[in-house]
Amino acid sequence: MRPLKFLIGLCLLPLVYASVRTLIDLALSLQPASMDGIPLTLWGLCGGFALWLFLFFAAPRPMRTYVLAHELTHALWGAGMGARVSRLRVSDKGGSVRLSKTNFLITLAPYFFPLYTVLVILAYYVLLLFFELNRYEPFWLACIGFTWGFHLTFTVSMLLEHQSDIHEHGRIFSFSVILLFNVLGLCLWIVMVSSPTLGDVEAGVRRHLADVMQVVPSRDGQRHDASRGSPAGNRSARNDGPECCARPQRCATPPRYPSQGLRGA
Repeated sequence: MRPLKFLIGLCLLPLVYASVRTLIDLALSLQPASMDGIPLTLWGLCGGFALWLFLFFAAPRPMRTYVLAHELTHALWGAGMGARVSRLRVSDKGGSVRLSKTNFLITLAPYFFPLYTVLVILAYYVLLLFFELNRYEPFWLACIGFTWGFHLTFTVSMLLEHQSDIHEHGRIFSFSVILLFNVLGLCLWIVMVSSPTLGDVEAGVRRHLADVMQVVPSRDGQRHDASRGSPAGNRSARNDGPECCARPQRCATPPRYPSQGLRGA
């Protein structure tokens, strides 16, 4: 399975590139003509994120809080996919959870699924059923920025260490999946607080993916325009050939119940 996942990871790289380019396009589209043009919701989102960055570098890091989110995410994704969950353990130095089965989504979920951010969003919509919260949207967006910053900083710091979750599925495959889902998540936050829509995100990904796939190498080493079948730089040339198309994490695995675990810093 490792060679197959390696190939899948390589195939995901163009999609990762297209998603990153789309995220950059969305971010550049947010530049207002003046500071007065920045919506209050965006100020709230960025303010919450900046506050967390300050705390992350200036205050003791809440390792137990991160480990709890990490193991709970394993457990939630495992339960959602039919696994039996037991023996959830959390400490400052690491944690573990025992699952009756696992797959790459369950294993990698803590690195792309911001649990505390999702809880904030769920709390907002539950309270919205009973209260009028429109005037408090900047506060809720600040909470989203704060919790997503928590997810991002701890994810990066953990990935800089050896993690058994990553080793299990290979670096190319794991990093491709993690980066892709995190970038698409950022695109979603931008859609939530500004004028771009999900349709703009889809169109951007399609456009940049087409740019990647438009020019591909042929057998003779020339670069060909896939849409025309002619060598790049010579549109009129004939082409008779075919078109070219913390500390390490530990996930113990008992005989019957493979477990997901995190060894913290």
